[in-house]
Amino acid sequence: MKPARRLVALAAAVLLATAGCAGSESGSSGPIVVGSVNALSGAATFPEASQAAKAVFDAANASGGVNGRQIQYKALDDKGDPAAAAAAAREVVGRDEAVALVGSSSLIECEINNKYYEQQKILSMQGIGVDPACFSSPNIAPVNVGPYHDMTLTLLYGSETLKLNDICALLEIAGNTLPSYQAAIDEWSAITGKKLKYLDATVPYGGSDYTSYIVKARNAGCKAITVNPVEPDSIGQLKAAAAQGWNDVTWLLLTSVYSENYAKAITNAGAGVYVPAEFYPFTDATSPQNKDWRELMTKNNIPLTSFSQGGYLAAKYFLDVIRGIQGDITRESVTKALREMKPITDPMVGTPYVFGPGQTHHDNTAGWPIKLASGTNKWELVADDWLRIPKK
Repeated sequence: MKPARRLVALAAAVLLATAGCAGSESGSSGPIVVGSVNALSGAATFPEASQAAKAVFDAANASGGVNGRQIQYKALDDKGDPAAAAAAAREVVGRDEAVALVGSSSLIECEINNKYYEQQKILSMQGIGVDPACFSSPNIAPVNVGPYHDMTLTLLYGSETLKLNDICALLEIAGNTLPSYQAAIDEWSAITGKKLKYLDATVPYGGSDYTSYIVKARNAGCKAITVNPVEPDSIGQLKAAAAQGWNDVTWLLLTSVYSENYAKAITNAGAGVYVPAEFYPFTDATSPQNKDWRELMTKNNIPLTSFSQGGYLAAKYFLDVIRGIQGDITRESVTKALREMKPITDPMVGTPYVFGPGQTHHDNTAGWPIKLASGTNKWELVADDWLRIPKK
């Protein structure tokens, strides 16, 4: 054999040996590798979801693990970059041989990686699903409501509970999300028979001045506005309305603005900011619904946010399912168990969670209405039960 061929053969042998070691490490005596792909750095970050999932797994490990095996949780950063998102998925799924992905939270990773997950026959229990692919893939099932059902819910609350007319929409569109937001609006129309008075889908993310958009909406005769903003944008939009003296407009927003920092930043909320919280409102500090989550997050110094609620629930659901697996816990057995699982109920959400065999997963359809009034700097509950999208 020529020297070059000997080197190639030796390298191949080393790779095969390494692969064999990796396979045995993930067997019945080694750790159970679980991964996630998250926006941990970049323009918009959501670290709490994976931090919360890790806290759940750490607590399980401290109590003996799952059938005597420890959970090895690997949360990778997609940096808000498509190439980094693809590389992170391939690292944790391909190299690390994860049995599943749990607690991921990202703006882009579902769109980038959903086909790869199908090819690798691995499932992802997203902590916070954002982009449309999170809800339209057979291999991804988020635990949260998502921005599209959230928009249907906020419109329902505005028109049916608050009895508002002349509702308008200002949409901030990233990537391919416009059809999904339009579908959410269409669902509201199908349920109520009502139409938006005005729609502007050109509102920019990270705009420096929203005055022109606010003026157009006011001139169109809007009495209430639904928007899908991130917190800084919403703060800018409310300030622009206040500067125009538009103090009687009602804001029908999404869980994306539900935080204590946002509440502290708003002095003039017009006729009120209303949000259908995707999980039981965390600002209700004494709620029994959030007791276990709150204690675990506080113990681990993890921020109390909707993102940490999502990561916590994803990990909790995952443990519930794999503890029922008879035999070795592998990617194949985990996938089978998630496909065949029975729905799990939890007081933190208004809809039971099930992965199941479906080709799409957009089953969480309940939010808890909350309000931020002018001058209060504090969210308050405005309902005694979940608001749900009626079943078709």
